[in-house]
Amino acid sequence: MRNQTTSHILMVRPAHFAFNEETAGSNAFQSRDGNLSAGEMRQNAVREFDRFVQTLRSSGVDVIVAEDSAMPAKPDAVFPNNWVSFHQEGFIVTYPMFAPVRRLERQDAVLETVEEQGFSSTRRIRLENNEAAGRFLEGTGSIIFDHPNGLAYACLSPRTDAGLLEDLCREIGYQKVVFHAVDARGQDIYHTNVMMAMGENFVVICLDSVRDPAERMMLEEKFAETEKVVVDISLAQMNAFAGNMLQVRNRQGETILVMSSQAYRALKPQQVETLEKHTKLLHSPLETIETYGGGSARCMMAEVFLPATAEKAG
Repeated sequence: MRNQTTSHILMVRPAHFAFNEETAGSNAFQSRDGNLSAGEMRQNAVREFDRFVQTLRSSGVDVIVAEDSAMPAKPDAVFPNNWVSFHQEGFIVTYPMFAPVRRLERQDAVLETVEEQGFSSTRRIRLENNEAAGRFLEGTGSIIFDHPNGLAYACLSPRTDAGLLEDLCREIGYQKVVFHAVDARGQDIYHTNVMMAMGENFVVICLDSVRDPAERMMLEEKFAETEKVVVDISLAQMNAFAGNMLQVRNRQGETILVMSSQAYRALKPQQVETLEKHTKLLHSPLETIETYGGGSARCMMAEVFLPATAEKAG
């Protein structure tokens, strides 16, 4: 049976974090607000990144840090989960990206950093050739995996192609669960992982963003079938990145739900109480990355489920 959580996380330390003009049109979570210079933005993002890594490591999570290469400049390199996923069966999937500048993030050096830390892969599934046809599927931004139940949830958007998701699910033995989700202005939510987070026995989701009653009922039935406690967040909480969370494990085997400090502050006491019945909570301030990058804690973490080499296991 596949595990839902891992204690091994890949993160990429950004070299040139910046507001990305190419993604702003489809990412309503990005903002130009604020008066930071380009240099201040970069410095703040690196400080937030380093503090986040230290917070995770202090809680017993194994964080593999890959350094972003200085050239070419990649403003969103801090979000590796969009271009790669590492699976328990030993394969690595690399994904087609909507913004041309983000395609530069697919670096073999980053994958080698993971393998150098004692993980082995047996196969590479390359989906990036779909970019030429204008078909995109942005990793675990687009897809929320329920690994034990073999389900792949995705809200469709310009960055999440239903047919490509079907192809991937057929390849890896999962079943797709697709739906539509919009923000308060009716704009497609660009990534599923800003409105939904899957835990071992709970799901955090903004059901108000799923306006089709049949799709909402379908999701609620799936959650009931798979015995997930539903923590329903509001559109305002979603906008504070309260859906952009990731449950991980530490070396002691404890589960931890990781989020930004903004997301934690947005939760209601009853929601915190419900979540704490199932997992520990951990947060770190990510305001610069959230404001200018339009992504938060979950986007910064790529789970490494790959098998360990004999040396690492030993």
